[in-house]
Amino acid sequence: MEDFIQHNQKAWDSQAKANVPWSQPVSSEQIEKAKKGEWELYILPTSLDKTWIGAIEGKRVLCLASAGGQQGPILAALGAEVVVYDLSAEQLQKDQMVADRDQLTLTIEQGDMSDLSRFEEQSFDLIVHPISNLYVSDVNLVWKECSRVLKKGGILISSFYNPVVFVEDRKSMYKEQGLIQPRFKIPYADVTDLTKEELQQKIDKGEAVVFGHSLKDLIGGQTKAGLAIVDYEEAWQPNPRFVIDAYIPTFIATLAIKLN
Repeated sequence: MEDFIQHNQKAWDSQAKANVPWSQPVSSEQIEKAKKGEWELYILPTSLDKTWIGAIEGKRVLCLASAGGQQGPILAALGAEVVVYDLSAEQLQKDQMVADRDQLTLTIEQGDMSDLSRFEEQSFDLIVHPISNLYVSDVNLVWKECSRVLKKGGILISSFYNPVVFVEDRKSMYKEQGLIQPRFKIPYADVTDLTKEELQQKIDKGEAVVFGHSLKDLIGGQTKAGLAIVDYEEAWQPNPRFVIDAYIPTFIATLAIKLN
């Protein structure tokens, strides 16, 4: 697939319309509590350690590939100057709806997470990047762009899947037997590792094309981009989809600081 980005945009537009979990906006009650300093922020199934955010009022924040009406509105309610940047227009509409409903100021921008060229260097204090980089082929481009637009000492909070979730054969027969049958190597890509028939079936279903990046790229890529990882978190999949989900926390989050 040469234009998987366009395909993924349409796939996420459809998911947003279907109101999947990452497309369910926060409530007015949650916004009002956030304005009073009572808040939770989710980039994992578990809530974020509040010390990762710190004093946020007045800070310029980029919510990267983070639309859906969840992180951006909470951060805006806490007093941050927030830009929500996402590929999906329908996902972005969720944030606009919350902003209109609860009288929040949000800047809405549509685009590819790998290309932040519209933003100046060192223009953000914080980037919040919840699980989404499995939808781009080269995660290192994302880290480089994050480093470029972060101020010195700025923070990148990101989450992603442990790449082990991409290894097993997902045939129902193995899942029914509770077996993990390795099939794919990491890095993984739907566009090269699935058969033509399997890929076409996924496209016909309107499912997004995904990439299973290596830990070398997911974690090492951040350090190569000039970001120092200073904290790390994991979480279990609350609704296991694959056999491996029952044996290891498959969600990862990192807190990184731009050094120079």
